[in-house]
Amino acid sequence: MNDQATKGTGVKVPHLAESLVSATIGKWLKQPGDYIEQYDVLCELITDKVTVEMPSPIEGRLVKLLAEEGYTAAVGEEICLIEEPHQAAGSTAEAAEAVSQPQRAQGGQARREAQAAGAEAGMSGRYSPAVLKLAAEHGIALSEVKGTGLGGRITRKDVEAYVASGKPAAVEEGKTVAAVNAEATAEAATAGVFLPVPPKGPVRSTGIHLSENPPLPKIEVEGQPLDGRGEYLIDVTPIRNTIASRMRQSVTEIPHAWTMIEVDVTNLVLLRNKVKGEFMKQEGINITYLAFLLKAVVGAIKDYPIMNSVWAVDKIIVKRDINLALAVGTEDFVVTPVIQKADQMNIAGLAREIDSLTRKARAGKLTLSDMQGGTFTVNNTGSFGSILSYPIINYPQAAILTFESIVKKPVVIQDMIAVRSMVNLCLSLDHRILDGVICGRFLQRVKENLEAYNQDTKLY
Repeated sequence: MNDQATKGTGVKVPHLAESLVSATIGKWLKQPGDYIEQYDVLCELITDKVTVEMPSPIEGRLVKLLAEEGYTAAVGEEICLIEEPHQAAGSTAEAAEAVSQPQRAQGGQARREAQAAGAEAGMSGRYSPAVLKLAAEHGIALSEVKGTGLGGRITRKDVEAYVASGKPAAVEEGKTVAAVNAEATAEAATAGVFLPVPPKGPVRSTGIHLSENPPLPKIEVEGQPLDGRGEYLIDVTPIRNTIASRMRQSVTEIPHAWTMIEVDVTNLVLLRNKVKGEFMKQEGINITYLAFLLKAVVGAIKDYPIMNSVWAVDKIIVKRDINLALAVGTEDFVVTPVIQKADQMNIAGLAREIDSLTRKARAGKLTLSDMQGGTFTVNNTGSFGSILSYPIINYPQAAILTFESIVKKPVVIQDMIAVRSMVNLCLSLDHRILDGVICGRFLQRVKENLEAYNQDTKLY
């Protein structure tokens, strides 16, 4: 809610998606006192699906944060106040208006001059990050530049015009850009200029997947070091808390059952080895086994559409579109971006989608639209060597399939032993919707589709 003691425009949590009713403040990237350009990122918003950056809808000075990090705000709730340029000018004008009665009697001209001077004082000393960077690159003291922006504010064009004029830089010879920046920051601080907070170095959000343990705390008893393994604590981030909640909901509400089938993918291995070089030249990406699996899964779901459904208490909702969710692991958690209408794609198209979504997931660039609408989830657990797993269903879907590691094994074929490339497919199912018969047939169809690949299979 808007704070009456602090003037400014309230910035609200946007309506990011149809089903979204709230979002958690993950991290404030701007602080009170910072001058915000329109579309500058204010903070990170964590939803139940993905973390997104929230841009500022307006320009002005950030005057107050109304929500702390970790606070869950409803859509439409105000989370900060930004004082827009016209509001800053208006505040100064109000101060100028508070003069004695004899002075006011002198006429409106003096009042207009006071307002104009107030506006200039309110705006001329505020430098955007782009202006500061450009001035530092050219070694220019911004006090020497005349601003043409609102209230005398210095714009990027003003700095560029000053550089083009050939006027001498108002800094001592031999100073570095860093030194110029430091002096500009110091001058701005003493003059009340609002500068952006320098970004901090990257840190892990949870530390759960650290490859090295952090240093143990040093404990002494009566001046003597105490030996022992010790402990360390990890803060539970909002996104980790969301994952925990969704997993608990899945295992609590869904009666899980599990089944597995073994598939001979020798021909698939030969096919991929044949086409991967040419595919890389043509598409610029690697074609993985996962693309072939997804095509096989889509074909099986078409034959058994009940696999593509959700439980709705008094009815079962069967989805017409086959939107495959992919489980993608990052440093700290697993996300499930969605390939929309996968049933309308060929193998090459699925490979492109896999590459695009995986890159975006690991770079933290997924959007809400990338995460919505999944109807069946596939997880490539074999990518890190797993040969058997029991996955938790991606609520509220009916099933989840894992593709394990391909392993060469001796196999009996027509009473003869041969070395074949074998893989396990593991399926967790919602036993309210599905049973062993339908899931057994579904897995058999996936198996048939995978084993049907040969040297003549087309990717396009």
